[in-house]
Amino acid sequence: MNSTRTSSIATGALFVAATLAALGAAALDPTLSGKNYLTAVAHHPDRLAASVLLYLAAAGSSVGIAIALYPVLKGVHTTLALGSVIFRAIEGALYAVAAVSLLSIVPLGQEFATAGPDSRAPIHAIANSLLSMRDHATLAGVLAFSLGALMYYTVFYRSRLVPRWLSGWGIGSYSRASTSQRLARSPRGVTPPQTAGHTRMCERQAL
Repeated sequence: MNSTRTSSIATGALFVAATLAALGAAALDPTLSGKNYLTAVAHHPDRLAASVLLYLAAAGSSVGIAIALYPVLKGVHTTLALGSVIFRAIEGALYAVAAVSLLSIVPLGQEFATAGPDSRAPIHAIANSLLSMRDHATLAGVLAFSLGALMYYTVFYRSRLVPRWLSGWGIGSYSRASTSQRLARSPRGVTPPQTAGHTRMCERQAL
C-alpha cells in the first residue's frame, strides 16, 4: 500500500470520527445559560462529562486530519502544508482548553446544589468565569481553524486536488467567516458551520 493510499484511508477515518464526535458532543451539551444552569449540571453531570470527552475526541481527530493530509499536500507546497498542520494543532489545543473549562463546571454544579442561598453567588460567578474562558478559547480556536482552512484552500486551488470552483468557494467562505468572528460576541463553542462544513467537503474530495 503506497503512502498516498495510506494517507487517504487515515484522513477518511479521522474525518468520520471527527464528524460523529462533534455531532454527539453537540447533542449532549446542555444549555449553560440562565440562573439555574448549575442546578441542571448537578442533576446530569455524566451528560456534560460525556459531551466534553466527545469534544476532546473531535479536536484530536481534527488535528489528526491535518497530519494525515500533510504527506499529500507537502508535494504541492511544503510551507502551506506545514502551516495548516500548525494552525490546526493550535486549534485543537484551544478547543481542549475550552473543553477542560467546561468540565470544570461539573464540580461547581454539585457544590451549587448543596450550598446555602448566601453561598451560591460566588459559585455562580466562578462558573460564569469558566464559561467566559471557554468562549474566548473557542473563538481563538475558530480563528486558528480559519487560517489553517485558508491554507488548505490555497493548496487545493494550486494542485487541483479538488475542483477549483470548490476551492474558490472556500476562500470566499473564509472571508465571510472572518467577518463573523470579529462581530461574534458569544460563540459558546460553535464553529462557523459553513466554513467547517466546506473544509470537510474539500478534505473528502481530496481523498
